[in-house]
Amino acid sequence: MGLTHIQDAFARAHAEGRPALMPYWTLGYPDAETSLRVIEAIARAGADLIELGVPFSDPLADGPVIQHASQVALDRGITIRKCVDLARRLREHGVSAPLLAMGYLNPLIAFGEPQYVAAWRDAGADGFIVPDLPPEESETLGSLCAAQDMALVQFTAPTSTEARIALAAARATGFIYVVAVTGVTGARDHLAAGLREYVERVKARADGKPVVVGFGISKPEHVREVGRFADGVISASALIRAAGQAPDPVQAAYEFVKALRG
Repeated sequence: MGLTHIQDAFARAHAEGRPALMPYWTLGYPDAETSLRVIEAIARAGADLIELGVPFSDPLADGPVIQHASQVALDRGITIRKCVDLARRLREHGVSAPLLAMGYLNPLIAFGEPQYVAAWRDAGADGFIVPDLPPEESETLGSLCAAQDMALVQFTAPTSTEARIALAAARATGFIYVVAVTGVTGARDHLAAGLREYVERVKARADGKPVVVGFGISKPEHVREVGRFADGVISASALIRAAGQAPDPVQAAYEFVKALRG
């Protein structure tokens, strides 16, 4: 588990000549048991890694689709401890892909940083994505993750300066998350102009760490195009929109991820 598990997932995808695919699903949406079965289906469909959304009442990086999913999960009683339990059950049910908990800083601090890292590690998670944790403030959590051999992903944005990219790349473990657009998450019809040049700027400073593109990846052709210059892709809002309110969310999620995987 941990960093080696993540590195192996990227290496396998690279050996197959494609980007690593990392779908996102909100834990507890549309309810806890369904989210468990949806994520199992995502794994069966060929996800290389899986991003587990930890619901929060003020998800500032997320657009309306994920905001809605998070609020539904919160209204139905999801908590961090219940999220951790779902991750543990995924491992017990045979899901072997690397799992990264994507959650915001306030709940993490309220839970306790050492306790948060230890709980997810014990459940079988491999790392963390904390979108509102700037790299300058990540030393404490980064040290706790390093002690457990877990990843702490860092972000870059289209507005990032060269110095900021270098700092995020230096502090990142597991991979670097390239935000494709200036804005929040959400499915988009077209990839951002200049995305390849932006990703190549990040890769030039990544020191070999995988560079993964998220925000707006919603179609198989997006995956193929981004895969020409990035190491991985994340799809979130489009998946939740397609499957979350489908008559059979489990089957819809499987078919959506299978199509992305190609």
